[in-house]
Amino acid sequence: MHLFYTPSVSSIETFTLSEEESKHCARVLRLTVGSKIVLIDGKGGWYNAVITDDNVKRCVVKILDTKKEVGKKNFNLHIAIAPTKNNDRIEWFVEKATETGINEVSLIECKNSERVTVKTERLEKVAVSAIKQSLKACLPSINEIIIFKSFIESTKNFKGQKFIAHCNEARNKTHLKTLYIKGEDVLVLIGPEGDFTSDEVQLALNNDFKEITLGESRLRSETAAIYACIAINVLNEE
Repeated sequence: MHLFYTPSVSSIETFTLSEEESKHCARVLRLTVGSKIVLIDGKGGWYNAVITDDNVKRCVVKILDTKKEVGKKNFNLHIAIAPTKNNDRIEWFVEKATETGINEVSLIECKNSERVTVKTERLEKVAVSAIKQSLKACLPSINEIIIFKSFIESTKNFKGQKFIAHCNEARNKTHLKTLYIKGEDVLVLIGPEGDFTSDEVQLALNNDFKEITLGESRLRSETAAIYACIAINVLNEE
């Protein structure tokens, strides 16, 4: 099954792929007239189609049938993470989080952050590749990096559960799986390798976040974020 990301597609009878996707379709995959493909719009739309013109620059397809809200869940998962020093690791997180199921990723600049600039366009491309690979129709939102304090202030109207994961052993923390309520929207904060400062933790607590642990092991930032993603998805399957 070949998936093509086409955010502007609709339920019209015919659609022309972008030049980039046309080249991938006709030149790389060598698909020809009559080949069946799937178009996804990143918003849950799934469009079964057949190629009617295999031009390498303007590949035209006919829409056969349409499905809406494919893979849509009854909860939204939002991870806010401090970018890792090694850019490959944050890309790995976005890839795996997209594959396992996430709605939104926010990048936060913390006191101990090792990286404060991130090319979100690159992360968006990673996410697009991941939805194609995992046969998903929903593309997560990836937000530009924002200072921690500003991000916390922006969550005041968030209606779901809010958690902050940190490694301060002196604090009384409860495991994520114990606190999370199935079916509720959730936002989880994951800090940098140097962890959140005590002031940052307190700021989050003052804004209705609950502090959590993700187990006894000390995890890298990207590993902790993936752990949280998988845990939330598994808890919603039980």
